[in-house]
Amino acid sequence: MEGSIGQVKDLSGLIDYQDGSVVSKEIIKKEKGTVTLFAFDKGQGLSEHTAPFDAFVYIADGKAEITVSGKVFRLKAGEMIIMPANKPHTLKAQERFKMLLVMIRA
Repeated sequence: MEGSIGQVKDLSGLIDYQDGSVVSKEIIKKEKGTVTLFAFDKGQGLSEHTAPFDAFVYIADGKAEITVSGKVFRLKAGEMIIMPANKPHTLKAQERFKMLLVMIRA
């Protein structure tokens, strides 16, 4: 996304949905962290996992079900959640959704 520096972009327009898939596009990749955009088709998700750092998730489009340490959260476009480091979490698309994931490694 080097060509995007200093330009205004529509976040949701940077990535397209694909039937039956999860699509990701790295926006920024630095030693200290990443910013990644995801598009989840309905029914798709990420299985339970942990991350060694807090993860900031912003829902840019649609609705998502995010479970953190067994607690279910239902988020819609415009909402965010911070998933704590080392806590198990899952993501599932009740309907198509796009999210921005920010991971800071410091």
